[in-house]
Amino acid sequence: MTPAPSTKAPQDARTAAAKTLARVFAHNESLASLLPATLPSVAESERSFYQQLCYGSLRWFYQLNPLLSSLVPKPLKSKDSDIQAVLLIGLYQLLHSRVPDHAAIAATVEITKRLKKPWASKLVNGVLRNFQRQREQLFSEQKSNPSFISAHPKWLVNSITESWLNEASSVFDANNQQPPFSLRINPAYCSPTDYLLKLQTVNKDAKVTPFSDVGVTLAQACDVFTLPGFSEGSVSVQDEAAQLAASLLDLQPGQRVLDACCAPGGKTGHLLETQPQLGPIVALDLEQKRLTRVFENLTRLGQTDRVEVICGDAAEPSKWWDGVSFDRILLDAPCSATGVIRRHPDIKLLRKPADIDKLARLQLQILQALWPLLKPGGRLVYATCSVIPLENTRVIEQFITTQADCNEFRLDVTWGLEQTCGRQLLPQHGGNDGFYYAVLTKLDA
Repeated sequence: MTPAPSTKAPQDARTAAAKTLARVFAHNESLASLLPATLPSVAESERSFYQQLCYGSLRWFYQLNPLLSSLVPKPLKSKDSDIQAVLLIGLYQLLHSRVPDHAAIAATVEITKRLKKPWASKLVNGVLRNFQRQREQLFSEQKSNPSFISAHPKWLVNSITESWLNEASSVFDANNQQPPFSLRINPAYCSPTDYLLKLQTVNKDAKVTPFSDVGVTLAQACDVFTLPGFSEGSVSVQDEAAQLAASLLDLQPGQRVLDACCAPGGKTGHLLETQPQLGPIVALDLEQKRLTRVFENLTRLGQTDRVEVICGDAAEPSKWWDGVSFDRILLDAPCSATGVIRRHPDIKLLRKPADIDKLARLQLQILQALWPLLKPGGRLVYATCSVIPLENTRVIEQFITTQADCNEFRLDVTWGLEQTCGRQLLPQHGGNDGFYYAVLTKLDA
């Protein structure tokens, strides 16, 4: 029986954003989980603005929140995280949007009534107008605060600065920008250069990527279904840095491949496009709900019959492995995702320093668990979307020193920064995300 259509009035962008941000603040929920569920309830004409408010307010949180602390006479109660969100949304509009100040203030004050907290109207109005009057003084007070200047939490400022002293400021800048919109072109469809011509027919500007030989980056993001070849599976959305994984595996016809921690399946599809004559691919991920995305992507690509999708823990192969060794393993290890902050700005709030040590231990555990599954002479590519060496270079260094049959294959490439082990890509303004790669080969017995 078809459910009756909802008669509930759609939400406006600002109210929906306040509710969403309140859940991030109060319950540490991620935008990745909240936005898909909320977006259909927002008026269609305001959905883009709703997303802008959510992403922007979190992207600039460590700049906005110190200003808010100076402007609010006393801290808000925990039950009023939605009012904190309203105030941050207001400051974001005044600082980083094209909304006229008077309109931003008036519309932000109105949110308090829709949240059924009219008592906060006067507070919100007063705080935003005081910010207008005191703006220069407030910024002057924060001029020596690295967290405010970079719009990053203090622990992450310290970590990135210590690890990448000469590049730190450019990393912070890239993290605070809108992410680029890059595509992976199936070479069986056409070349990236030819795809630029197809894009011109639909009035879209783009350029080929400098490092991936199957990538293009559009000047502006767009609805993917307006892209030539997307519905047919000939084109996929994927950052240039992630596109580099497939070439590092040196795939050959007939090889058996494991794509560990595979969700959402972008790299799985790329492996099949890179070497159409691969043997069976096993795509593994820990969470069944994440595998839904893998199935969706493989279905669009028309590749479901060439992949065995398994829900299992990469750290415990005994529970899912059939005993047949792999020629190639891609380990896209769970990580802090500090290289893709511009795509997931809530990482700035949700990730904590203690997480890094925990993740590094897990990464080493998974690497040690998967290594026996690799054939002698085989190759394993270790990847993360992190810019923190403790999760990258240090993990590989530790693994190599304890594994007598492991050799690092040094990469002769033009991208990234060479490390003692592997190469580190840092996020680039208008270019690739932050990513780390190391290639390990297994010696014959």
